[in-house]
Amino acid sequence: MKNDLFTAAASERLRAQAPLAARLRPRSLDEIVGQRHLVAKNSPLRLLIEGDRMSSVIFWGPPGTGKTTLAEVVALSTNRHFERLSAVSAGVKDVREVIEHASDRLGQFGTRTIVFIDEIHRFSTSQQDALLPSVESGVITLIGATTENPYFEINSPLRSRSTLFRLEPLLVNDVKELLKRGVVAESVTADEEALDALSQRCGGDARQALTALEVACVLSHENGRRVTLQHVDAALGVSALRYGRDDHYDVVSAFIKSIRGSNPQAGLFWLARMLESGDDARFIARRLIILASEDVGMADPNALVVAVAAASALEHVGLPEAQLNLAQAVVYLATAPKSNRVAIGIWSAREDIKRGVTSEVPAHLRDGHYEGAREFGHGVGYIYPHDDPRGWVEQQYLPEALPGSPEISGAYYQPSSHGTEQEIASRMQSVLPNLQSQEHSANEAKPQHD
Repeated sequence: MKNDLFTAAASERLRAQAPLAARLRPRSLDEIVGQRHLVAKNSPLRLLIEGDRMSSVIFWGPPGTGKTTLAEVVALSTNRHFERLSAVSAGVKDVREVIEHASDRLGQFGTRTIVFIDEIHRFSTSQQDALLPSVESGVITLIGATTENPYFEINSPLRSRSTLFRLEPLLVNDVKELLKRGVVAESVTADEEALDALSQRCGGDARQALTALEVACVLSHENGRRVTLQHVDAALGVSALRYGRDDHYDVVSAFIKSIRGSNPQAGLFWLARMLESGDDARFIARRLIILASEDVGMADPNALVVAVAAASALEHVGLPEAQLNLAQAVVYLATAPKSNRVAIGIWSAREDIKRGVTSEVPAHLRDGHYEGAREFGHGVGYIYPHDDPRGWVEQQYLPEALPGSPEISGAYYQPSSHGTEQEIASRMQSVLPNLQSQEHSANEAKPQHD
């Protein structure tokens, strides 16, 4: 009895000293703030939880969006035994022990077991494989929580046996509601502008918002326990900007698409987001170099020069000064005329090669500088374009089409009407019709010589 009283007192003291986010963790679905698409009345997940009919699920979302909260609400709402593992510290042995106990529990008492694995993406392939048989047979019901994209980080067989629920960053009003609960729990008062600023600047991360509020409450002790905007600013100054692996790929995608879409404002915004999050500046520079050819191309040939110059400047001066060079490149590329015709050209040519078109070099284009080359006809008949006053000559440059082989399209690069490509199209029009006509005649004549 004495031990029970001591244990209860210790648990109560630990709860009182726990971080604010842990103390405010909901104990029922109705107490959960946000994620209405999952916990609203008659939503699929809510019906599963309330009916104690949970199958294996994976909760996927950014930090502080309620993945662990949902799992613990399930623990309080179910008649099943609830086991909790952390992928950070648990090994294959721990997983097998949990499964063994679950099997015994089911056989002896008919009680099913829910196993919650936090940070499940940290489990190795072998650890995830160890779960498969028991998940498939129903010995355990798995609840996995992950901040990483499960399509990349969780084995396909395990993922296919689980229902995926996506959690979104909390809305500003939802975060503010949580903050008001926190103010009451901390027995302080808070200015409205302080709560507004905190709810807007935490990026939808409830845990970060409550942690910052807890810091602000400590700072407010010298101000009669009234939290002001200054306290919030100070608290947020030590809070890191959320930037996981998924965020990296999503932000990079937005960055590239904004520049491709000719929006310099958005391009600079996403550049700032990456720099503030500590992304590798050299990676950003490489992406700009690729974009310069893929999305601007010959519409503005200087785009590649600017992108390469920004990358070179980064290597010479480093950050933070090189942010100016990267920003200049972003603005230049975003405001440059756009064309993907160069990219389409090389992709189309490579596709022809893969299709098996004739790729033999015509005899007159072959190397004729070595002794005996003329005996094989190599270089014979080649016309030097610079000897012609026009600077070009009518001459076949593509391989001759052979009977039965796939036809070469040849029309790989088709300039657009954007920027410099308009001028390039005009120049090509004065040359290519003659060349194409000559090549067509050569290919027409070829069968007559067979």
